[in-house]
Amino acid sequence: MKIAVYGQYYKENTDEIIEKMMVVFGQYNPEVVFEYNFYNVLCERNILKESYPTFTDHEELNNGFNLFISIGGDGTMLRAATFVRNKNIPIVGINAGRLGFLATVQQENIENLLPLIFENKYKISPRSLLTLHYPGGTDQLEDLDFALNEITVSRRDTTSMITVEVKLNGDHLTSYWADGLILSTPTGSTGYSLSCGGPLLMPEVNSLVITPIAPHNLNARPLVIPDDTEIELRVSSREEQHLVSLDSRIIRLDVETVITVKKANFKINLVEFAEEKFLDTLRKKLLWGEDKRN
Repeated sequence: MKIAVYGQYYKENTDEIIEKMMVVFGQYNPEVVFEYNFYNVLCERNILKESYPTFTDHEELNNGFNLFISIGGDGTMLRAATFVRNKNIPIVGINAGRLGFLATVQQENIENLLPLIFENKYKISPRSLLTLHYPGGTDQLEDLDFALNEITVSRRDTTSMITVEVKLNGDHLTSYWADGLILSTPTGSTGYSLSCGGPLLMPEVNSLVITPIAPHNLNARPLVIPDDTEIELRVSSREEQHLVSLDSRIIRLDVETVITVKKANFKINLVEFAEEKFLDTLRKKLLWGEDKRN
């Protein structure tokens, strides 16, 4: 088995995570390749006991890789998706951050869950992505025109609201007066969209969510739409530009630019263990069922 490892260094727990992971690797002897920058950090801190090959970008990840391990929080998982892209390499997230809806393997469970990879005792959870198109889109986006969580339009350099005109499959929906608008996948429904009042979606649902950010009209509610819908946006503002974010990547666009958002033609495959199902994660992270009276 050939495994790519990428991560962010957290001084509180990365040393122990790497130590536990390498113990498991020692039992099954996979071929391990580290992301170059992460590998250098680990070497500087003398965490690794021997040398390993490295990779620097997505082009070096070929079909010979069987697994991609992300060490960090959900933000690290989103960056991991930019390495894997359409290569169908399963991603497993070891949580070194706080919440961890995507990075579901907790530090204390590494020795129990990672061996299940080598024993083929896991399932794949395919996750839909959104892709963005606009005139001249290659200038800022290059080939990173997709998002696993959400695509968001928002105001820039102003305290005034923006107006976001929305069309669905060419038909006019409405014009939102708001601080911005979130277009979320089911994966992203536990993130920014949720904090703005959007609904939770199961990962298997073939839907998207349109969630306004602080809308001027209180009757502007989140809307769930089929994921084969083509969404057209056009932003008006007092400023000359507005912001567009694809997960954590931000670009600036001129107002009145027509933006087209639709489901990408590939998916990201996340590893899911029976011990860490999505419903289990919801209960744990959102404290469902917790009652201080008990």
